[in-house]
Amino acid sequence: MAGADLISAFDALLADLDGVVYAGPHAIPGAVESLRRLASIGVGLGYVTNNASRSPTQVAQHLRELGAPAEDQQVVSSSQAAAELLASLLPAGARVLITGSAALAREIELVGLVPVRSAAEAPVAVVQGFSPETGWTDLAEASYVVADGAIWVATNTDMSIPQARGIAPGNGTLVAAVAAATGKTPLVAGKPQAPLFHAAAKRLAADRPLVVGDRLDTDILGGNNAGFATVAVLTGVDTRESILAARTLERPDFIIRDLTELYRPYPVVEHDDGRYRSGAASAVVHGQSVRISGDPADLDSWRAACSAWWAANPDTSTALAPVIEWLDH
Repeated sequence: MAGADLISAFDALLADLDGVVYAGPHAIPGAVESLRRLASIGVGLGYVTNNASRSPTQVAQHLRELGAPAEDQQVVSSSQAAAELLASLLPAGARVLITGSAALAREIELVGLVPVRSAAEAPVAVVQGFSPETGWTDLAEASYVVADGAIWVATNTDMSIPQARGIAPGNGTLVAAVAAATGKTPLVAGKPQAPLFHAAAKRLAADRPLVVGDRLDTDILGGNNAGFATVAVLTGVDTRESILAARTLERPDFIIRDLTELYRPYPVVEHDDGRYRSGAASAVVHGQSVRISGDPADLDSWRAACSAWWAANPDTSTALAPVIEWLDH
C-alpha cells in the first residue's frame, strides 16, 4: 500500500465520534475536512457511536453544525442497538426503566416498548445509557429493579469519554456503580459488540469498510470483532504506549495521528531476521524490551515497535507493555 493513500483500499469509513471527529463541542483539527473529502473519492461514510445521550438526529445535526457531512441515517448509535436488543427479548408494551437520556427513552418507544422512570411503575427491564444528568437517585432506581431480577441492558461500558477539558467518566463508570450495588452484570448492546458495525456497513452497502476509532476497548475491538479493518487515531483516549501494549484482540491494523493521515500512503512494515522496519525507523525485541532505532516523535518508530512486539507476543489476553529502549536518544 506504499504507493496509494490508506483510505483508497476501502469502500467506506465507519467513524467513531468522541475523540475522532470532535472532543466536547469542538471539531478535532482536520477532521471535518477529511470527512468531507471522502465523497470526492467515492468512499461511503457512517458514524458509529456508543454515546446514547443524544438521538441519531441530534448527533447528525451537531455534525452538520461542525461542517461535517451527516444525514440522520448515517448515524448508528448504541441506543438503537439497545432498543433492538430489548425488543427481541420482551413482548410489545413491556415497561423498561430508563437510566439515561430522553433520546434513549425515545428509541425504546420506537420499538414498541414503554419507557418509565421509577421502580414503582413495575418495569421488567432496565436500559442504561450515558447522560450527564444521571445522578444517585437514578442509579438507585436502576439498582432496585436490577436486584429484583429484571433484564438489564447497557448501551455501552466505556469507562471514560473525551471532553474539551480532558477525560471524564463515561457510561461504564455508572454501569459499574449499579453492578457493584447489585452483583449483577448487564448485557451490552453497543461497541465492542459486532452488530453495531455490521448495521452501519449494511446501511452503506459496504464490503470493505475501515473502522476508525480512538479507543482500543470499544472501537478497535468492535471493528475486529466485526471482521473489518481497523485504524487507531491518537486524538482521543488511547496513546502510542497503550497501543503498543494492546492485547491481541484490541490491536489495530493501522495507526495514524488523525483523520488527515487517511489521505497519505501507509508504510509497509518489513521484517528481516527479527528486525521490523517502517520508513526510516526499525525495532527489535530482546526479552521484555523493544529496542527502537528512530525518533520518538516519528509514528513510524511506533509502527515498527508494534509490529516487532506483537510478532513476539502473538496471543496475549491482557495488556502487556514492554520496556522501551530508544537507541538513538
